[in-house]
Amino acid sequence: MTTQVIVLNGGSSSGKSGISRCLKHILPTPFLNLGVDDLIDRLPPSMVDSGSGVSFGQQGEVELGEGFQEMERAWMAGIAAMARAGAGVIIDDVFLSGAASQARTRAHLEGLSVLWVGVRCDPQVAAMREIARGDRVAGMAASQAEVVHVGVTYDVEVDTTHTESLECARAIAAHVK
Repeated sequence: MTTQVIVLNGGSSSGKSGISRCLKHILPTPFLNLGVDDLIDRLPPSMVDSGSGVSFGQQGEVELGEGFQEMERAWMAGIAAMARAGAGVIIDDVFLSGAASQARTRAHLEGLSVLWVGVRCDPQVAAMREIARGDRVAGMAASQAEVVHVGVTYDVEVDTTHTESLECARAIAAHVK
C-alpha cells in the first residue's frame, strides 16, 4: 500500500519543519504538510495561554486543556479525511504524552498507510536552536527532547543533531512506498 501519511514526531526545535519542507521537494508524489504549530496558530486568541486551551509555562512546559483537546480531535479528523480523499499528508507533531499521544494519532489514522518517524536532536543543540528562533518559550526544546519519544514506536528514526534536514528527508523518503 502506498504511504498516505508521514508522521514526524520530535520535540520543539528538533528539525521537523525543515525535514517536512525538504520532503515536499523530494517525494515523487505531492504531500501537504500540517503541524501542531499550524493548529495552535489557528486557535482563537482566547484559547492561547488559557486553562482551557494551550498554556506555556515559564520553564517551557506546555499544558493542554480540554478545549484544546477538542480542537485537536477535530483537526486530526480533518487531516485523516484529507488523506482518505487522496492527499498525501506530512504531520509535524510533538507527542507530549509519548505513547499515549501516538495511540490517539493512530486511532485517527486507522486504515491509512502511515510511516512513523522519530526526529531526535540532542537537547542542548535543540535549546540553542530554540534561542536562535526567538519564537519559543525558553526551556521547551530541552524539556521535550526525550519525553516525546517515550514508548513511541517508529518505522524510521533520524537525528538532526549533526545531520542536515535534506539528508534526514532522504533517509525518510527511502522508506516511503
